[in-house]
Amino acid sequence: MIAITRALVRKWLESLLHVHDSPRRTALAVAVGVFIGFSPLLGLHTIIAIAVAFLFNLNRVAVLVGAYANLPWFLAAWYALATAAGAWLLGTQLPAGFADRLGQLFGLSLFRAEFWRAVAQEMRPLFWPYVVGSTIGSTLLSVIAYWLTFAFIEARHRHAQEARRKANH
Repeated sequence: MIAITRALVRKWLESLLHVHDSPRRTALAVAVGVFIGFSPLLGLHTIIAIAVAFLFNLNRVAVLVGAYANLPWFLAAWYALATAAGAWLLGTQLPAGFADRLGQLFGLSLFRAEFWRAVAQEMRPLFWPYVVGSTIGSTLLSVIAYWLTFAFIEARHRHAQEARRKANH
């Protein structure tokens, strides 16, 4: 799993080097994508990322690279942590017996409306903590993504210029 993740990250980062925007604009596009990818709008990330890229004339590849940074194998952990942080910030307490009722849900079929109604009912107290936590978290991650992406692209450009200079001498 880690090897696959490294290969994907390497491929995405290499694709950013072939974008014809400035390093700052490319880093901004990635940061916007990261914000969208970690936002509370789970399930709509690709559609929103493409729409925002077109609307603000950002590089679509860079925005999607950022949006897809929220990989499936840590998606659940991210939203659980973000919701817990939002609950802490808002002072939200879980209702008594929440864990037991949540466990009982998995005795129901995922393919029945009864399951989804029960999930919505149980998760209702966590709606605002989820929204607040993941919005704040996605904002922080997007700022970090901007600076890391900008530094990466600048370093690679300097390295390429140095290599060309050495090759010409």
